[in-house]
Amino acid sequence: MRRMNTRQALLITILPSLLAGLWACAPSNRQAPTQTSIPSTPTPTSTPTPIPPTPTPTPLTCLAEPGRVKKESIDTVKPAQEFIIFLPPCYGEMDTTRYPVLYLLHGLTYNDDQWVRIGATDTASRLIISGETPPFIIVLPDDRYWNQPAGEGFGDRVINLVIPYVDANYRTLNDRNYRALGGLSLGGGWAIHLGFRHPELFGALGLHSPAVFKEDAPFLENMIQAIPADGRPILWFDLGDRDSELTDGRALEAILARNDYIHEFHLYSGDHTENYWSLHMEEYLRWYTGNWNMQAVDP
Repeated sequence: MRRMNTRQALLITILPSLLAGLWACAPSNRQAPTQTSIPSTPTPTSTPTPIPPTPTPTPLTCLAEPGRVKKESIDTVKPAQEFIIFLPPCYGEMDTTRYPVLYLLHGLTYNDDQWVRIGATDTASRLIISGETPPFIIVLPDDRYWNQPAGEGFGDRVINLVIPYVDANYRTLNDRNYRALGGLSLGGGWAIHLGFRHPELFGALGLHSPAVFKEDAPFLENMIQAIPADGRPILWFDLGDRDSELTDGRALEAILARNDYIHEFHLYSGDHTENYWSLHMEEYLRWYTGNWNMQAVDP
């Protein structure tokens, strides 16, 4: 048996290691597992919903327009009872608002448009639009039949016909504190006659150069004393220093003072004319409306 030489023995020793190394270096046909990349879902950008601006109330255009003057007629009596009514600016648009009422009575030989002609409705519109007075209604009853035997019927009509009709058909504040009565000349006489007899209906009386009725003159003191002190309407009384009714007017003022009837008395320069009353129109309306709240009251 032949012995292996040294070279052959060495080859046999290292050959397995060499082959193992070559096997390790050979390229492999196996593929490494592929890792699938899942794309991240983008976070949505939040767009805030815009908040609409607070709407600005549109001012009523009627607040800058004059009030409405209209003719009315109550036909349930003969002759029909006519009157003019002044409705303040925005009366039609502000359909839930109720208003104080001023009743103004005209003078001898005139009719219901006298107060309109001397500036009552124009002045009222101006003062209301400017915000210097609260909005209010003016009622001007017609007494064109003053010279007929049924003239006394005018007072009955004002109390029992005109006032109930106005309260039923217009948005009034049906309360004596929001109802005033005034008159000039003959109308002032009616204001005395009706106001002192029906103090439960009127919170204020305005006497502008009043022609005191002859049948009332002897009883004025009794009429005043019959009104409870806390039920007396507040009272305005003015007169011109050249007025034809000056003597009777001074006598009335003395009766008021003697009976502690709280009132305003004004003796102005002037006479018994439409020009005199027109000059004081704004003062009259400021006095009437000054006794009411500065804002009409909702029902």
